[in-house]
Amino acid sequence: MVTRGIFFVMVILFFLSVSAIWGFCTEDYARQTGRACGTCHVNPAGGGMLAAAGESFRDELRVKGLYRPLNPIQHIVRFIIGYLHMVTAVIWFGTILYVHLLLKPAYAARGLPKGELWLGWVSIAIMAVTGTLLTIARVPSWHMFFHTRFGILLLIKISLFLVMVSTATLVTFLIGPKLKKKKELKIQQHKQDLTPEEVAEFDGKEGRPAYVVYHGMVYNVTQSRLWKDGDHAGRHHAGFDLTSLLKQAPHGEEKILSMPLVGKLLTSAQGSGKPLEIKVFYFFAYMNLALVFMIIFVISLWRWW
Repeated sequence: MVTRGIFFVMVILFFLSVSAIWGFCTEDYARQTGRACGTCHVNPAGGGMLAAAGESFRDELRVKGLYRPLNPIQHIVRFIIGYLHMVTAVIWFGTILYVHLLLKPAYAARGLPKGELWLGWVSIAIMAVTGTLLTIARVPSWHMFFHTRFGILLLIKISLFLVMVSTATLVTFLIGPKLKKKKELKIQQHKQDLTPEEVAEFDGKEGRPAYVVYHGMVYNVTQSRLWKDGDHAGRHHAGFDLTSLLKQAPHGEEKILSMPLVGKLLTSAQGSGKPLEIKVFYFFAYMNLALVFMIIFVISLWRWW
């Protein structure tokens, strides 16, 4: 379901990217000066060949370092790199949105899954390389970053990206290992009564037991062939409360009640409270979610405002 959704977004993004090729012209100069498009273009409607005034204005931009001409081959290469950059951004941002809005940060707080880690860092690497190449192709001088609308928005976008990379580094190499050690210790203890945060540790991944919650009780579904690796029918995951979800199942509660009982579900207040690592992780998680929307907002200003 998620894969099809991402594919659908990528198709739309592709056509938007292609359509953007036909709209390189900007009316900013006409708005700022009050002059008609025919002042700079041979065609009075704008676009196409430049008139003498247009060529003069273009050459002036070259002297100031605000314009970098590209030959047809360079345009094609830039488009391919830009398309790869956008596709990677969709995958990376889509993963963040899926984990934070649907699975909730508790899913990753159990310990960062290797698959998501690899996807995240490969995406970061591709976006960093392609973004650098696109910047070189579009920005001829540092002056443009601070004296043009395009450059300022690009600088903001790069800064937000670097903040996200910094938080990813801290979570991967500092906070993540600490969470993993605490998680392994809790699993070894096999406590009978658990808080929701502690139940989330028993996700059935990488040899860990698989626990689920039903009507305030915790059940062990590790031995069930229907809960292999903590996943049931590709829709439900161990470590979560299934009370409301069971109404949608084709079977009754007897399937869960037949599983070994672990203990009661405690409220978070009855537990020992979240450790500092968890609090920092949640802060970074929701901050990155906010940064995703900020980057999309900057891109919207950049392209359509």
